Amino acid sequence: MLLALVSGFALSQAFRTITAIIATGLQAEFALSAQALGVFAGAFAFAFGAMQLFMGVGIDLYGVRRTVLAVFPLATAGALLSALAPGYGGVLLGQVLIGVGCAPAFLVCTVFIARHFPASRFAVVSGIALGVGGLGMLFTGTPLAWLVQQTSWRAAFGVLAGLGALAWLLIFWAVREPAAATAPTAPGAGAPPPESVATAVRGFGALFLLPHTAGILLLALMTYASFLTLRGLWLGPLLIERHGYSLVASGNVAMLASLLSLFTPAYFGRIDPGPARRRRWLFGFTLLLAGLFTAIGVLRAEWLDVAGSVGVGLLSGYMVLQYADVRSAYPAAMTGRAMAVFTMALFLGVALMQWATGLAASLAAASGFDPYATVMLTIAGMLAVGALAFRLLPAPPSAR
Repeated sequence: MLLALVSGFALSQAFRTITAIIATGLQAEFALSAQALGVFAGAFAFAFGAMQLFMGVGIDLYGVRRTVLAVFPLATAGALLSALAPGYGGVLLGQVLIGVGCAPAFLVCTVFIARHFPASRFAVVSGIALGVGGLGMLFTGTPLAWLVQQTSWRAAFGVLAGLGALAWLLIFWAVREPAAATAPTAPGAGAPPPESVATAVRGFGALFLLPHTAGILLLALMTYASFLTLRGLWLGPLLIERHGYSLVASGNVAMLASLLSLFTPAYFGRIDPGPARRRRWLFGFTLLLAGLFTAIGVLRAEWLDVAGSVGVGLLSGYMVLQYADVRSAYPAAMTGRAMAVFTMALFLGVALMQWATGLAASLAAASGFDPYATVMLTIAGMLAVGALAFRLLPAPPSAR
């Protein structure tokens, strides 16, 4: 059942990283600026992140299976709209629909893991799920780059629409909600009434009253966003415009970075050092990642742009420790909602960073500066801010 759910997550990974491969085609056909391209890429992440609270409520009230089956068809509809869109407005609306449709994709996996695996195995199983789901990013490397180069960017959306329909059918066929365990009750006592939507929403508010939530969310806004902003938006244009790479050659680099990102989450999950040291690792690796983006931005060397991009994929595995940090920071009754809020922060961060870097690139180009250096330094600065907030704001009791 988990593998079936991960197939939907793999499609969402493909959708969220497609921009790096189709960016040059979109810009050529619709005469898009760097800022408009950033808005296009960020539309998916904003819609995805904004829906996380609603997906969390849906999972709590209706279960994993019904929630994902009800929402995921919107991703297929959005992909078809994008493939047929006559203008920029059409593909932008398609991105929003895809983002909403994919919104439950990884949340259902994390909730399923939290409910069906012991806490000691959570980081390892989550890392494996992230790795397997990352196969979607491999598809948006060399294979999709070849397809786009041979046909057009519209064909990429058409193929992903078909794969999305297949993933929905697999989930429909394989996933079943396990029978809820019935707790013993006193004679004459009835079952507790089902939780209302209003009560579920108030439950999310309780998360924000805990002092350690702020640091967790501020780091979440920056980490995964840095990887997806490079891999899902700027990697193709960086290599094509800065070093003259072909679309397929840039796709090869994207595929290698994605391939490494498949395996490192499981590795970091296995070496998870526990709550107290885990937070120090998260702080240190985030600063290391910021340094790598700074080097790519400042040095402008071809070998470093390639090796650094691959290095970002390699380092991205440490981010799975954030899921374990959230898992240990809140009581079991709040796990599903905590994961929903955390996932919301991850993808609102992607939308924020992709929009911010698009704006930074446009301003830099207008002022005669290297737009890609500006983009990389913007990412590095945002990572540093997130790391400092995580380090200086209150930690959860489990990490003290």
